[in-house]
Amino acid sequence: QVQLVESGGGSVQTGGSVRLSCAASGDPWCLAWFRQVPGKEREGLAAISTNFGSRYYADSVKGRFIISRDTAKNTLYLQMNSLKPDDTAMYYCAASSQDPCSDLMPADYNYWGQGTQVTVSS
Repeated sequence: QVQLVESGGGSVQTGGSVRLSCAASGDPWCLAWFRQVPGKEREGLAAISTNFGSRYYADSVKGRFIISRDTAKNTLYLQMNSLKPDDTAMYYCAASSQDPCSDLMPADYNYWGQGTQVTVSS
């Protein structure tokens, strides 16, 4: 069983930065970040393989967002830089018990956190 608890959301101005945290228990194969805007599908942003440390990013955030993991603290992070109003969304961390981590497909993830809101103002 995996439990996930996000923190770190809030409001920021365009161009600012926010770091999200996700305390993760259990032993998942992949950990990832997703986001969702009302009326739209959940979007995969970044994933990390817990065994190999490989990282994967969606094109929409590559170069701006960084996924990382502190194994000693069992915590997943998402550093978000150069934020834009289009980044406004509810952000979720998620865990999967199977490969591949690179697909960033919500259907592959069976454990989800409660979400944390990020709002970027212009």
